[in-house]
Amino acid sequence: MKELTVAASTDKLEHVLNFINLELESHDFPMKAQMQIAIVVEEIFINIANYAYYPAQGYATVYCKIESDPLSVTIQFLDSGRPYNPLEKSDPDTTLSAEERSIGGLGIFMVKKIMDEIYYQYNDQKNILTLKKVCS
Repeated sequence: MKELTVAASTDKLEHVLNFINLELESHDFPMKAQMQIAIVVEEIFINIANYAYYPAQGYATVYCKIESDPLSVTIQFLDSGRPYNPLEKSDPDTTLSAEERSIGGLGIFMVKKIMDEIYYQYNDQKNILTLKKVCS
């Protein structure tokens, strides 16, 4: 499992995306899956950068593990910010127009739709969000 630790700051997003993309490309992940995973990584990392430590600053660690049979990627985000389980947020009502919907929740909703498995733990004062995508 590859690991990257960076400051939980929006200016580190490109670094995190490059880390994940290099892993996916080195294992010939389909382009569609790479693009979907980039959306997920951006959503999760930006949420950590903007909310986990606010107004202070901290670090985020990203783990990436690729398996070949079947081709899949497991990405894990760890931070020591305030406890927050994004999976507890209720899904937005997508039958409503954008003007009628309440703000927030659409990003994690997309993450749930894109990824095949998502788990959250709070352990040793760390938020641990694990996401898995299987390409079949």
